[in-house]
Amino acid sequence: MRSGELFAGYGGLALAIEEVFDAETVWVSEFDKAPSRILAQRFPDAPNLGDVTKVAWHKVPRIDILGGGSPCQDLSHGGKRAGMKDGTRSGLWASMCDAIEIIRPRFVVWENVRGALSAEATAGDVESCEFCVGDDGEPPLRALGRVLGDLAELGYDAAWVGLRAADVGAPHGRFRVFVLAWDAAAQPANLGHERAGFAREGRSGSTDGRGSALTPTPAAHEAGGTVEQYRARFKDGRQSTFAPLALTIEQLLPTPRATDGTKGGPNQRGSSGDLMMPAAVQPERFGAYAEAVARWESVLGRPAPAPTEPTGKGGAHRLSPRFVEFMMGLPDGWVTDTDTTRNEQLKALGNGVVPQQAVEALRYLLSVREAALEST
Repeated sequence: MRSGELFAGYGGLALAIEEVFDAETVWVSEFDKAPSRILAQRFPDAPNLGDVTKVAWHKVPRIDILGGGSPCQDLSHGGKRAGMKDGTRSGLWASMCDAIEIIRPRFVVWENVRGALSAEATAGDVESCEFCVGDDGEPPLRALGRVLGDLAELGYDAAWVGLRAADVGAPHGRFRVFVLAWDAAAQPANLGHERAGFAREGRSGSTDGRGSALTPTPAAHEAGGTVEQYRARFKDGRQSTFAPLALTIEQLLPTPRATDGTKGGPNQRGSSGDLMMPAAVQPERFGAYAEAVARWESVLGRPAPAPTEPTGKGGAHRLSPRFVEFMMGLPDGWVTDTDTTRNEQLKALGNGVVPQQAVEALRYLLSVREAALEST
């Protein structure tokens, strides 16, 4: 199968799609210069289409799977919450809809921040009036609702799920919403499962809230930790033997942020009062986070790099991009061994997705799809 990724960043979602669907990434689309340099090195055979608003979609190579995490800044609880509306960065979802309508991929994969569950959205093509959806005095539509509605309007059934990175063993709690959509016209019937998802909020257990276990998460040690080994992991058809995690670790590291390279210091806290990564790590040790880091080491099959590096003024220790890369579940050097600066690396990592988290979500969503198809 052939796939393309919009708003690609460092290609974390593309890596997950490659694993789950045994796909080849044939093109990407990324506007920012630094992530584009990362993509050029990690996906050398996949041309970068650039700005999604300027792509002639009828001219791009055909694909089976279209993935993308449209900009989250206007949905995130850490931002101004402008919402998914015309003129906002998160409103670029409309460009992804254009691509879907013209390309008609078999599958669509969308991921975004927790704020997609609550941020306001304009209705797009779903409704013709401002208050056709929702109660009087309440926002008529949320961002996730718009995404699901637009997909339905385009003829796609969909399922969604919310999952923390910690749910697959990562040492931080980054929450992401994932949507898997499939072309309803290619199925036995229009199943209409756009609400067949859930959002896991619990700190323990590894089920979906209805008693069924999540699918196994792949462990990098099954094929080694280099970039080449990482991408070849499932090519021989083996399945992961990694068991679902019993999540008993409470002390997680802060979630990496795009601003970690320019902000953060002793006792530095974010907009919600939570500790930031540069303030949480200590030179050469993990302190209260040692158990969470050790668990992730066992999943990835390689030791964690030092959390800080003496690259500050006068040799002062600062947050290490290589450690954040480890936190995000990427092969060693995926971002840090590219032609990018420290701040560019931390920004890209702070905006990215944990591939193992996306793999787990996609496998679950495919099981929802299969169950729905079998029931018709």
